[in-house]
Amino acid sequence: MTNATMIFFDQARQALHLPEEVLTQFDVQGTAQLASEFPVTDFAVAAIGAAGMALGELIKVQFGQQPRVVVDRKLASLWFGWSIQPMGWQMPAAWDSIAGDYKTQDGWIRLHTNAPHHKAAVLKVLNCADDRAAVAKEVAKWSGEALETAVVENKGCAAVMRSLAEWQAHPQGRAVAAEPLISWSFAEAAFPSSTWRPEEKRPLAGLKVLDLTRVLAGPIATRFLAGYGAEVLRLDPPEWDEPSVAPEVTLGKRCARLDIKTPAGRQIFEGLLAQADVLVHGYRPDALARLGYGEAERRRINLGLIDVSLNAYGWSGPWAGRRGFDSLLQMSSGIAHCGMQGAQSDRPVPLPLPVQALDHATGYLMAAATVRALVRRVTEQQASTARLSLARVAHSLIALPRGYVEAKDLEIGPDDLSPTVEKTPWGEAKRCKSPLTVGGLPLVWEIPASRLGSAEAKWGEL
Repeated sequence: MTNATMIFFDQARQALHLPEEVLTQFDVQGTAQLASEFPVTDFAVAAIGAAGMALGELIKVQFGQQPRVVVDRKLASLWFGWSIQPMGWQMPAAWDSIAGDYKTQDGWIRLHTNAPHHKAAVLKVLNCADDRAAVAKEVAKWSGEALETAVVENKGCAAVMRSLAEWQAHPQGRAVAAEPLISWSFAEAAFPSSTWRPEEKRPLAGLKVLDLTRVLAGPIATRFLAGYGAEVLRLDPPEWDEPSVAPEVTLGKRCARLDIKTPAGRQIFEGLLAQADVLVHGYRPDALARLGYGEAERRRINLGLIDVSLNAYGWSGPWAGRRGFDSLLQMSSGIAHCGMQGAQSDRPVPLPLPVQALDHATGYLMAAATVRALVRRVTEQQASTARLSLARVAHSLIALPRGYVEAKDLEIGPDDLSPTVEKTPWGEAKRCKSPLTVGGLPLVWEIPASRLGSAEAKWGEL
């Protein structure tokens, strides 16, 4: 186990309030690594291992034995990118036609335009055609911070490239550095009816997880929970779609559409929430509250709810409510600048594509928090609330020992793929094998990836 893996794994252990003994039950296999200035593979191994560590503690509580947690470095690296391997078809394009990095008067800015309304906000500010050359021409007329502010004020998504030092001195960078990796609160609660019936081979069997998350961290968390038996119901508003990632992140879930701005939708949502064991959500901090479902109301509807949430830029500071994504946090926090310096490049260099390491690490930590909350539910009869952010996870990555490493042993071969053929709406596919085993148990999904809105908004049997 590398030093960087051990550092982040132990940080996660402490954030999850787990005993030091679990460190002795963690094994790492292989020597593969992603090329980067930052220890991305070590980071992936530790994050996936943290979710396994939490699951191991739950298995110990339920069945009396502490299982070994084993993470494979190659498979962990692959799962931090794309786990799905299409057979005779191609994944949809990952980025919108104008998304990306642009030169400003005084530096670089990244525009995130995958969502139609975010794209519209950028084009409105720039007052130009939906054309990459036209966008570049207009961006070049702006200072970075002025354009970032204008896009954000118009409800769009953009981030200026800052250095590590600039982010550490920034009010938001300072606020995030002071936050815990996982923020917890607890309440005494009764847990009346639940379909959760843990089995030794499926420790989350019957656990009802209501998923209100979008690209990419939240869906990674709920995909993990489904992989150990949870019933995950994902809800999306009528107009939302994620064509570029749906084949990757809907694995193991049923995906429904629901408009909770309507009386009928609200009634259905409240019924689903009342029966859920877990709510995982990734809206901006005030979004559910503005719809009438703040934390107090969620607790009124379901006293025993495990409530796990994330946002982009942290839970305190002037940017706490700012829209954001992994690629934007890499620009804001200094990661892309550090990569540029290390590569001696003249433009931002993010973490190795297609890896979205902040998203994936945060997702596995959210899954770990969910499972740790189940332990608290069983042992202390408490309902838990856990909050995480991409920015705080980025802070942990930045603090790890770093130095450029070359890619190693990452070619995908037949032995890296599950023999099972997954029949998806896009075509047949295979998945990379599970990067994790807990007591010999790998992640196994009973439902193939599906399109958003392909199921009914109701709980059902797997």
